[in-house]
Amino acid sequence: MKWLKNPELNFPPHQDIDHFNDGVCVGYIQDKTGLSQSTVSTYLNSMQNAKLVIPTRHGKWTYYKRNEEVIKAYMEAIKNEL
Repeated sequence: MKWLKNPELNFPPHQDIDHFNDGVCVGYIQDKTGLSQSTVSTYLNSMQNAKLVIPTRHGKWTYYKRNEEVIKAYMEAIKNEL
């Protein structure tokens, strides 16, 4: 999640699109983590189910970006409840 906050500082430029507006492709996340594709996909799927990330398809690739509104709401709930 921290890397996705500033993707241009943490990932190389995309080859197919020239921006990070839709997030980072799974392959770049996998490369940076050093984890298997299935492990990264499982984690991203869990974060997507919790609405922490937003997936966007570009051709055969899925890009993920942070859902800042939901993250902010979670942080406020934690702050107020704990």
